[in-house]
Amino acid sequence: MPSYQCKIGTADGRIVDKIYDSTTEDQLKENLEEQGFYVFRIRRQSLIFFQGGQHKSARMTGRRFLSFNQELLVLLRSGLPVLQIFDTQIEQMESGAFRNIISEIREEIRGGSSLSDAFAKFPHFFQPLYVASLKAGEKTGDLPETLSRFLEYQKRVEAIRTKVRSASFYPLLLTTAAVIVVIFLMLFVVPRFTQIYADANVELPLMTRTLIGLSSLIGSYWYLILIALIAAVPLVKSLFRSSRGRLRIDRFLLRVPFVGGLKTDYALSGFNRTLGTTLASGTPLVPAMQMSRGTLNNLSLEKEMVQAVRRVEEGTSLSDSLKRTGFFPPLALRMVSVGETSGSLTEMLGDIANYYEAEVEQRLTKLTTMIEPILMMIMGLMIAFIIVAMYVPIFQLAGTVG
Repeated sequence: MPSYQCKIGTADGRIVDKIYDSTTEDQLKENLEEQGFYVFRIRRQSLIFFQGGQHKSARMTGRRFLSFNQELLVLLRSGLPVLQIFDTQIEQMESGAFRNIISEIREEIRGGSSLSDAFAKFPHFFQPLYVASLKAGEKTGDLPETLSRFLEYQKRVEAIRTKVRSASFYPLLLTTAAVIVVIFLMLFVVPRFTQIYADANVELPLMTRTLIGLSSLIGSYWYLILIALIAAVPLVKSLFRSSRGRLRIDRFLLRVPFVGGLKTDYALSGFNRTLGTTLASGTPLVPAMQMSRGTLNNLSLEKEMVQAVRRVEEGTSLSDSLKRTGFFPPLALRMVSVGETSGSLTEMLGDIANYYEAEVEQRLTKLTTMIEPILMMIMGLMIAFIIVAMYVPIFQLAGTVG
C-alpha cells in the first residue's frame, strides 16, 4: 500500500506532518477531512527505501518497544494520570522522531482521544495487535494487566526471532566469505595462470579451459554483471510485493524439505501465541483470528486461515475450522478441541505455542549443525576445483619436460 507524506492542520490550530498508508490519495484526503483535519498537502513517497523515511527509523520495535511499554506499565500501576505519565516519559527521552511521535500521542489524548485511539493513529509505529490489546484493556477496566500480558507475549516473540536471526548469521557469514574468495580467485589469480599458459602455448584440459573462459567472461563484463544484479533487486522486490509472486514463493518454501517444516512450526507458534493473547485480553474469537492471521507470515497459509475464519463466522467450531486448513497437525487440533470443550482454550493455545517454539528451536539447532559442514564442504570443493584446474597443466608440463 502506498505511503503519503501529509501536511495537515489540527482542530487546535497546530500544523503537523504525518505519514499515512492509503490505497489512493483521494481516499486519504477524504478520510483526513472526516476526522476533522484540514489538508494542506498530500505527497506520495515514492523513494522511501532510499530516503529512509522518518517513520521507518522511528518505528517502535524490539528493545525500544519493550522499554517504552515497561515504563508505561510501571507508571500505570502507580496510579498516575495518563497525561502525567506521558509527560514523565517524554522528559526522559532524547530529542528525535520517536519523542515527537510520543508527544503527538500525548496531544491526541489531551484532545479527548482514548489511549488506544491515540496509538491507532500511528499505524506505522504500533501494530494492530498492540492497539487491540489496549482497547480490550480499556473495555475491561484492567489496562495494566492487559498490557502486562501483551508484553509477556512480545518478549516471547522477540526471543524466538532472536534465535532465528542467530541461527542464520553464521551460514550467511560463511556464504559471503566463500563468494568473496571465489571472486578474488577468478579475477586476480586465474588471469595470472592464463597468461603463463598462453606464453607456454600448451594444450589445456577441458576443466582448465572452462575455468579460464569463465574468468575471462567475469573480468571482461563485470560491470554488466554488476548492473544486472542491481537491476534484479527491484525486480525481486516487485515479485515479493505482488500477491501472485509472493503466493508462489511461499508455496514453494513450504514444499522445501526441512525448511518447509521449520516455517510451518514457526507460523504455528506465532499464530497460537497471538490468538491466545488476544483471547485472554477479551477480544472475541473472530476478530482475534483475523488479527492473528498476519503472524503466519506466509500468504499460502494466510489464505487457508481466511477460509477458517469464515467457517467460524458461520458457526463451525474452531478445531474443525483449523483442521480443514490442512496445515494444523493432529496434536495441535486435539489440544484446541480439548480447550474448547473444557473452557481453557487460551491456556491450551499457550501450551501449543510453547510446544512449537521448542520444535522451532530444535529444528534451528539441527539446521545450523547440518548446514555449517555442508557450506564448508561446498566452499572447499569450489576452491579445490579452481586450484586443481589451474595446476593440472603445470603437472602436464612437468611430465613432458621429464
